[in-house]
Amino acid sequence: LRVDPKNQVPIEELLKEPSLRRLVGFTTNAFNLYAPRLYKYYRTTLESLLQWKPTLRPYLPNSPFSACTFNFGPNVQTFIHTDPKNLLWGWCVVTALGRFNPKHGGHLILWDLNLVVEFPPVSTLFIPSAVIRHSNVLVAAGEQRLSYTQYTAGGVFRWVKYRYKSVGEVVRSIGELEVRRLNASRWKAGIEMFSKLGELSE
Repeated sequence: LRVDPKNQVPIEELLKEPSLRRLVGFTTNAFNLYAPRLYKYYRTTLESLLQWKPTLRPYLPNSPFSACTFNFGPNVQTFIHTDPKNLLWGWCVVTALGRFNPKHGGHLILWDLNLVVEFPPVSTLFIPSAVIRHSNVLVAAGEQRLSYTQYTAGGVFRWVKYRYKSVGEVVRSIGELEVRRLNASRWKAGIEMFSKLGELSE
């Protein structure tokens, strides 16, 4: 929703690229297909935020996410980490780009699941990056790996849920115990937004 002024022009030019818009269209449809309840939560939250403050604008009109990151490499590698500021039960959409041999490098490692996943160029993965530790493997010398990620900070959902008030304002209004009670129920509600395989085949 906001870009550093020095990056404003190049980012806006990049967002006009037809290939990027097609990619976002694909990931948006995939999100809606595989997690329709979670997708609706993202979409309605963003729409509510934009109605509250019309001067804000999404980075692309068809995306349910409020933020994206371009990492131009040329050899993107991440160390073991989580993204704790993202929505805990939310999805982070990661797209690998560049030219590299996915058999030899660029793998995504999901440490808590003991999985190493081949992640070829122009592939997209959805992961709950706030709770699953992840990293990726370097690619070979002379190869190129870039990445494009889409996500929404958990604070955006909290801001809309609290009717555009800070946590401090809500605590002063209804009390800390009531805020804790509300927060305790959020995790269960979040898990229920995930889809089961049987639902998707119906």
